Amino acid sequence: MVKTFKYIILGGGVAAGYAAREFAKQGLKPGELAIISKEAVAPYERTVLSKSYLHPEFPSRLPTFYVYAGPRREILFPEWYSEKGIELILSTEIVKADLAAKSLTSAGGETFSYQILLIATGSTVIRLSDLGVQGADAKNIFYFREIDDADKLYEAIKAKKNGKAVVVGGEHIGMELSAMLRCNNLDVTMVYPEPWCMSRLFTSDIAAFNEGYYAKKGVNIMKRTVVVGFTANSDGEVKEVKLKDGRVLEADIVVVGDGIRPQTALFKGQVEEEKGGIKTDGFFKTSVPNVYAVGDVATFPVKLYNELRRVEYAEHACQSARKAVEAIKAAEEGKTVEEYDYLPVLYSHQFGHAWEFYGDNVGDTVLFGDSSPESSIPKFGSYWIKDGKVVGAFWQGRIEEERDAMAYVARVRPSVQNVDELAREGFSFARKIENFGLE
Repeated sequence: MVKTFKYIILGGGVAAGYAAREFAKQGLKPGELAIISKEAVAPYERTVLSKSYLHPEFPSRLPTFYVYAGPRREILFPEWYSEKGIELILSTEIVKADLAAKSLTSAGGETFSYQILLIATGSTVIRLSDLGVQGADAKNIFYFREIDDADKLYEAIKAKKNGKAVVVGGEHIGMELSAMLRCNNLDVTMVYPEPWCMSRLFTSDIAAFNEGYYAKKGVNIMKRTVVVGFTANSDGEVKEVKLKDGRVLEADIVVVGDGIRPQTALFKGQVEEEKGGIKTDGFFKTSVPNVYAVGDVATFPVKLYNELRRVEYAEHACQSARKAVEAIKAAEEGKTVEEYDYLPVLYSHQFGHAWEFYGDNVGDTVLFGDSSPESSIPKFGSYWIKDGKVVGAFWQGRIEEERDAMAYVARVRPSVQNVDELAREGFSFARKIENFGLE
């Protein structure tokens, strides 16, 4: 039996929820749209999993973090999809995509046909077993991407109360999970090969604050080394973590937050790819007619920097989904819409301390403010300067009214006449630029 829809969104992450809401906003007839997801729940805000799902006192749980979209941050409960005539096809893994025939086939043998396909398959974790790490099949080695992963880790934390945890990876997810594990009173050690944490974004100065802050909270950090193997006890549970430098760490729990890859395998050889993702234009149209790709899997033109990029930020997943649906509906009505105009944004909060970044982290940097981990209320930031212009802005320990000013600076890229003066002005530079509409 073939189930036929005008539109199919493949993937059940945050992009699917934002796309569905945009379809409903633009006008949708009952039965026209289906969302197919291998997860068992309606689209949800995936970033909540690493930020608060594991919190020991106030753990976030559904339905509080189903996708919340729109100007009033409306929560899209499962009932919302039914009310809009959108079919949620959950617990369904697609194993074959035939873009020429406009059909998808599930692991259960079901076939779904469409007129327009929106690929929102996101990313999958890189497993240590795929890299040939010895003993990586031991129990209590966890990967973290979906709500089922979070549930398994949550249960392990309860079972190994006050135990030892090793987090593999020092980037975004590794940092957030280390904080959550420590909040659960585990003895936490982070292991990563880079010279400092969050090396793809942080400067050495920003990293120094965060590593010092984590150390104050009781997180052990081991840099410039990698995991090469594990040993297990008689029950098959992980017991030790072996490092390349010869050190051996005791472990009751291991969490791997060491990278993800876009899920594009279904479409290999059928659609043009670039930089590890599916190549799209500024409306997220792929090289195949009536096929769009958004979020992690899309390699798209970043108008602000005049180059193709693939971005793994949650904000991009939401914005790209909306833009793709706008473009789909406009094309149907013979109208035009503006191309995607994206400003990169990344944010996090650990141990109650937040940071946020806008723009591009290239060029020279200027640090300002109080970045000492010993400060009672640390608050600092950094500007990135390229060709005499500010291209990126970061701040930690922020206050809300500074967000828009920092984003504005990163977008308009104002000229800098005096670097020393910029360091002295700090946040006030961004406010001045925003208040006077300067560029």
